Amino acid sequence: MTVALAVIFAGVLHATWNAIAKGATDRWASFALIALGEALVVVPLGLLVGPPDRAAWPWLAASAAVHIVYMGLLLMAYQLGDFSQVYPLARGSAPLLVAVVAAVALGERLSWVQDAGVAAVCGGLWVLAFTGGRERAEGGPRRDPRAVAAALLTGVSIAGYTLLDGVGVRHAGGSLPYTSWLFGIQAPLTVAIVLALRGRATLTRLDRPAVLRGLAGGLISMAAYGIVLWAQTRGALASVAALRETGVIAGAVIGAVFFSERLGPRRIAAACVVAAGVVLITAH
Repeated sequence: MTVALAVIFAGVLHATWNAIAKGATDRWASFALIALGEALVVVPLGLLVGPPDRAAWPWLAASAAVHIVYMGLLLMAYQLGDFSQVYPLARGSAPLLVAVVAAVALGERLSWVQDAGVAAVCGGLWVLAFTGGRERAEGGPRRDPRAVAAALLTGVSIAGYTLLDGVGVRHAGGSLPYTSWLFGIQAPLTVAIVLALRGRATLTRLDRPAVLRGLAGGLISMAAYGIVLWAQTRGALASVAALRETGVIAGAVIGAVFFSERLGPRRIAAACVVAAGVVLITAH
């Protein structure tokens, strides 16, 4: 139960930093600052704890590359679509992919009750993604097929790095060395890519509150993913991945409160289905 509660909390943290990224005026700058916030902590931490075991490095390197692709796809999705649609669709498609690949490639098996929980979580998240949308006084819900495509591709990348990290952290000799070196590699590369594409003015023209929000997003992101990696050393990948995605409930609340996105009866019912799925996944 401790692991389950920790992963659910990580999901809330994840929704929070995504909301910071989505709400930024300049999302390129926001993503760079989030990565910079991660780097400011994990680079010295990585030097302190030392590198992970050699067997983990192929998985870590591959995960860092997939994380960079993920950040690019997520940025694109937020440029095109609403938070209440893009976030649950990206997060909701990942656990199903993880469960299938973990069962086929890694030989992990869940009980039929846990399988039902994974299905309920995925189904509920799917409804959250496609029901409602942003409904404001000036018009109805906005839907862009490109946003859906970008969100689904983001989900594929999430499933990819989840599987890579789930294996890699088990070869690393501890979650802390793996987490610190993963972010220590990925974060500076992300900042470098943004600066190469957009120039240094992307960051230098920002005011202090925007900088602080971005850096705080990086710290929150690092904490959320560190918790998940710790949990992956103590639980099945499919269960951890599905529990983490309950953060879309927090995302729905954030969308309603901060982005004026309406929560209708179907979306509330879908959130309840997700919660029921969580109960099934944690059942023994």
